[in-house]
Amino acid sequence: MKLSNKIFIAALATTMLTTGLSCKKKLEENPYTVFSVDYFKTPSGFQNGVNAIYSGMRFLYGPEGAVAMGVAGTDEWAMASETRRGAAGDLTSFCDYSLDNTGGSILTPWNRSFNNINLANALIEYAPEVQINDADKNVALGEIRFLRALYYLNLIQYFGAVPIDLGSGELKFNQSPFQGFNRLPTAEVFVKNYNTIIEDFTFATQNLPDRRPAGAFKLSKAAAFHFLAKAYLFRGYSAAKQQSDFANAYTAASEVINNQAKYGVALQQTYAEVHRPGNDYNSEILFSIERIPGNFAANEVGDPPNTIGGGKGVDAANDFCGDYTSVSAPLASSGTRPVNTRTVTYGRPIRRFCPTPWLYNTAFADKFNDSRYEGSFRTAYIASVTGGGFTADVDTGFVMALTNRIADSLNGISPAGPRLKPYRVIAPREFYFVGGLLDASTQNMYPSLSKYEDPGRGLANNPGSRPFPAAKLSETYLLAAEAAMQNSNPTEAMNLINVLKQRAVRRPGLTPTQITDRYEAIRLTAASQVTLDFILDERTRELCGESVRWGDLAVRGKLIERVKLYNTDATAKITANKHELRPIPKEQLDRITDANKQQYQNPGY
Repeated sequence: MKLSNKIFIAALATTMLTTGLSCKKKLEENPYTVFSVDYFKTPSGFQNGVNAIYSGMRFLYGPEGAVAMGVAGTDEWAMASETRRGAAGDLTSFCDYSLDNTGGSILTPWNRSFNNINLANALIEYAPEVQINDADKNVALGEIRFLRALYYLNLIQYFGAVPIDLGSGELKFNQSPFQGFNRLPTAEVFVKNYNTIIEDFTFATQNLPDRRPAGAFKLSKAAAFHFLAKAYLFRGYSAAKQQSDFANAYTAASEVINNQAKYGVALQQTYAEVHRPGNDYNSEILFSIERIPGNFAANEVGDPPNTIGGGKGVDAANDFCGDYTSVSAPLASSGTRPVNTRTVTYGRPIRRFCPTPWLYNTAFADKFNDSRYEGSFRTAYIASVTGGGFTADVDTGFVMALTNRIADSLNGISPAGPRLKPYRVIAPREFYFVGGLLDASTQNMYPSLSKYEDPGRGLANNPGSRPFPAAKLSETYLLAAEAAMQNSNPTEAMNLINVLKQRAVRRPGLTPTQITDRYEAIRLTAASQVTLDFILDERTRELCGESVRWGDLAVRGKLIERVKLYNTDATAKITANKHELRPIPKEQLDRITDANKQQYQNPGY
C-alpha cells in the first residue's frame, strides 16, 4: 500500500499513556471540521485508521534516531567523525553508552509506538460496528493486529516490559488523559507483552492474504509467519520463555520456507539484487515500511524534505556515508578531488556511523568467495567533477580496496615507478577507524553502506525515499536455523544456513565451476560449526546495517560480551545488568503522579 495521505486522525484518537497538557495550558482552537471517534466506525474512517498505523511505522524504520537505536554501539557500528550530540538526538551516547533517559532519540520510538497501539486498540474495538463485508474486515483486523504486535515487539526488545493497559484496561482504547504507568509488576507485564504479540501475529497468519501485492507492501501471511517466528525465538531467550518456543519458532519460519510458491516469495539470485535501487518489491522482501521513491510529500517528510532526525525520512541513506568528497587523487594529479561534488546516488556524507574493525576484518573476512560484503558496501566511486585528468560521470574517481595487498598492487609500490591506475586506491589500513586512523589526513573515508542508496531522491542532501525493508526471506532462513539449533537439530540448522551460503557466492559472470568452487570454500561441513555466535556472525553478513543488530544482541544475552570484544568506543562504559535495556524516558516518568517514579525505571538508570 503506497501511503500518500498525511494522517491527522492518529492525533485525534491517541491519548498517550500520560498527558503533557496541564489545566493552565489549554489549547484553544477554532476548528472548521469536527471529528469524533465515531469516524472510525465508518468504512472510510476505519480504513484511514489502518493507513495511519502503517504510516506510524515510518518513525521506527529509517530515521536517524531509529537507526541509532538499532545499530549504534554494537559489534558492527561505531562512532564516525560526525556522530551528532545535542538535544535533537544525542547519537554519540548510543555509541559509547553514556545514554541517559533524557535523549530525544529514545522518545521517538516510545511516543510514536504507544499512540499507534492505542489507535489499533480503537479500531479493533469499533470493528464490529463498521459496515464492510466480513472478508475485508478480517483482512483489516489482520493488518491491525500484526502492526500492534510489531510496535510491541520493537518496544520490548529495547525497554523490556511495557504497559498493555494504557488507562482503560488491557488492550482497550483510551480516550482520557491518564497519569498512571501500568508497568508493574514488570515480570507479569512482560509475560503479557509476549502473549499479546504472539496472539496478534498468530491471528495475522490466519487472516491476512497469502501474498502481498506485487508493487506494494500491504501485509501478507509470509510476513506474519516471519515475525511470529521471531517473537517465539525472542521469547525463548527471555524470562518469559516457554518450553515449546524454539520448536514453535521453527514451525512458523518453516511454513514460509517450505511453501514459497504459495506465498509468492523466493530468494534473489544474487545478494546484491536484494537491495538494488529499482528492485524494492522483489520476492525476497516480505515486508517493507512503504515509501514512494522521490515523492517526499507522500512520504510525510515535507517537499522539499525537512531536516535530518525526528521525522519519517530514510536518514539511513546518509548516516553510514563516509566523506567521499574529500578523497584526493594520486600525487600525479595533486589537488584534484574527483568526487568533490556530492551526488544523488552516493548521498550526503554525514558520517554518523562507521564499521568496526571486527565488521570489516572478521565478519566480512572472505570478500572473494562471499559476495555479501560487496553487496552491502560501496567499493568504487565515479568522478563527479571534470578536471585533473577526470571526466565527470565517466571515469573512476577512487576505489576502496578489499585488501592492503590489492591496494599496493594497483597503486604501484615503487614511488619512482609508473602508477598502474590513474585514480586513487585506498587501502584498508587507511580507512577511518577500521584502519586505526582517526585524523583528518585519512579524509574520514571508510566503507559506506550502499543498501539504502537512492538515485531517485532528487538532491544529494535529501533523505532516502525508498521502502525500508523490515522482513526478508533470508532472515526467515536464519530464524529457522537458529530455532533448529536451539531445538537440538544442528544438522537442519547447517542445511538452512548453507542455502544462504550457496546464494552468497553467486556473482554475475561466474561459471558454474567457479560458483561450485567458491561454495565449497565457505559452506558449513559439520553441524558442530553452528553455534549462537556463528549465527550472529551470519546475521551480520545478511542483515548488516538493517536496524536489527542491537536487539539481536540484547535479546540473546550477547550484547555486553560482543561489544566489549569488538567495539572499543563502548568498552569503557557498557555495563552488565544495565545496558541490555534502554532507559524509560524521563519525560514519561515526569508525567506520572506516583511520587516513587524510580520503581518504574529500568535497572541502573
